[in-house]
Parts: sequence; structure tokens; C-alpha cells
Amino acid sequence: MDDLARHADDLCSLPPSCGPVRLVAVDGHAGSGKSTFAARLAAALGGAPVLHLDDLATHEELFGWTRRLTEQVILPLSRGEAARYTPYDWTERRVGPARILEPAPVVLVEGVGAGRREVRPWLAALCWMELDRETSWERGRRRDGAGLTGFWDGWTLAEGRHFAEDPSRPYADALVSQLPEGYAWLPGPHATAGANRTVTHGSQDLPPY
Repeated sequence: MDDLARHADDLCSLPPSCGPVRLVAVDGHAGSGKSTFAARLAAALGGAPVLHLDDLATHEELFGWTRRLTEQVILPLSRGEAARYTPYDWTERRVGPARILEPAPVVLVEGVGAGRREVRPWLAALCWMELDRETSWERGRRRDGAGLTGFWDGWTLAEGRHFAEDPSRPYADALVSQLPEGYAWLPGPHATAGANRTVTHGSQDLPPY
């Protein structure tokens, strides 16, 4: 947690990117550990709000949530106002009661495609979970069980198409890899290409991508 605290300090030092908010995306393949990492980073940030993109996606629109994210979350936050969004219930297949997301110094957006091109102009930083898709998908399938095999078969096709058309990793400020204890960080392609924002520099090497 010490390393995450240091990285949290780095994020807090970045210029606001969405009104008063530093919007930080956590992207990566399904099953790569985004939710767990976002929760731990949020704790290191003192309880930063986390928006899960699974709440905006639906069975019919796995990646068709950009307009909802922009209108319900990004634009209100950019005005310094609380966001109000309606999360999707994946069991009932309908939207549920509205939730409120208050503006904060750092707000995390976690999910596959969080670093897509329409969102990047609003981001203070983009973190990519550095785990290849086959390993990530295998972890996700094992986590969700045989009952969701059909969903995963459709998901992998949709995710493959999404990242082929709109990759996030080339724009990542940080590459994050889960270790047996904690996380390793490296500057991402966006940082090493000479971008004016860098997120973190770790002393540990990441495994090959």
C-alpha cells in the first residue's frame, strides 16, 4: 500500500482534467484485475469515487455507453456538479435506481474501454492493466463460472473488435502489473513518447506483455 500511496500522491498532483476533477481511467482486458486495482487505488486516495463502466454498459450495448458516460457523468463533473447515472442490472436486464457521483479531487473510471478516444480528452491519466488478453479472459471465465460461457463467447468477440478499432494501451500513462504482493508500475507509451503528463515510475520490472 505504500507504493499505491505514493502513486496516489502523484495523481493528486496532476492538473484537473474535467472541471475541478482529475479523471483517471483504469483500462485493460476483461479479467485483468481492473476492479481490484481500482478499489485499492481508491483507498490509497482516501476513498476516491469509482465509476464502474459495467454500470453503464448493457447486454445489447457492451461498448455503446459513451453517450451515457458523457451526458450523465463527464459533463456534470466538468461543471463541478454531482453526476447522476442509472446503473444497469445485469441480472434483471434493466436499469436500476439512479446513483449520485460527487465531484472529488480524483475520480476513477474503471472498465474495458475506459481509455477510449472519446473519453481521453477528459482524462488526467490513463492506467493500463498489463496482462495479455488470453490470460485475462481465462481468469474472467474461471471467475464467472460455466453458467456465463455463452456471455463470454460473445464478449471476447466484442472486446477484440473494440480494441482493434480503438486501442487504449498506446495512450496509457502507466502500465500496471499485479504482483504476488502489490503492483509494479512502468511509464506507459504515452509517457515514454514525450507526453507532458507522467504518472508513476516504479523500480520493479514488469513481465513481458
